[in-house]
Amino acid sequence: MNTERPGEPDPERPKPREPERPQPREPERPEPRAPEERHAREEHEEHEDPAERGRPIGRRVLLGTLGLGALGVLTAPTLQRGMEAFLAGASQKDPTGLTGLLPNGGGFRYYSVAASVPHKNETNYRLTVDGLVDRPTSYTLADLRALPQTRLVHDVQCVTGWRVPGTPFEGVQLSHLLDAAGVHRTAGAIRFTCFDGTYTESLTMRQARRPDVLVALRMQDKPVGHNHGGPVRLYVAPMYFYKSAKWLSGITVTEDVRPGYWEDRGYDVDAWVGRSNGRDDEPTS
Repeated sequence: MNTERPGEPDPERPKPREPERPQPREPERPEPRAPEERHAREEHEEHEDPAERGRPIGRRVLLGTLGLGALGVLTAPTLQRGMEAFLAGASQKDPTGLTGLLPNGGGFRYYSVAASVPHKNETNYRLTVDGLVDRPTSYTLADLRALPQTRLVHDVQCVTGWRVPGTPFEGVQLSHLLDAAGVHRTAGAIRFTCFDGTYTESLTMRQARRPDVLVALRMQDKPVGHNHGGPVRLYVAPMYFYKSAKWLSGITVTEDVRPGYWEDRGYDVDAWVGRSNGRDDEPTS
């Protein structure tokens, strides 16, 4: 029977414990190290470079990071060539030219307006010079290589915006081939055709006789490869790159300018860098 009265504690119920008061704690002391451990640590600190203390990363991490950076520098050209090779192969199956919109790390973009382009080499390549000339001529690669060669180094500027600085080209001045063919007085322009079967270009006679217009056999100090328009391409240094027709196979002297492939589609016939096509690029140099 519960005999607890209001206000009186139950004699059989244990008394509640008073909360313990926190006792002041002595400051913690570092655990003693063995003499060998203390000696090793002191020796390490004695030989440690003070400049290394407090760094957020260790030496191994730093050296690893530097190593990766050096590896990136060494492999960048290989990766760039791989990207260019991929875009080159894709462009050969892309008559729309849309592969040229893909990023390419500051290198060349590849354009082709034909679904496929045959490969030419020393055995089957020919460049014809005809039209309003006294001596129509057909040149092999060996014939062109035997002629005086001119080397130019200029920026390459595409009308779509990308630029490749300081690109060397080497080949025969177009004016040399025109002189050898004997151009008629009535001639006023040149029409260029290509062995892709589709692309064409044009220059006025005055433009064609500039010393910086080449029938190029070498590019970037090596023979012009197929993807760059080889084995022979046109190079018109002061104009946007669409004037430098790839896979060059024909030079026909005409009375008047006949607009080329892109010019029929709205591009300017006179394609001076920075002074045509509504662009304000710096002139190539």
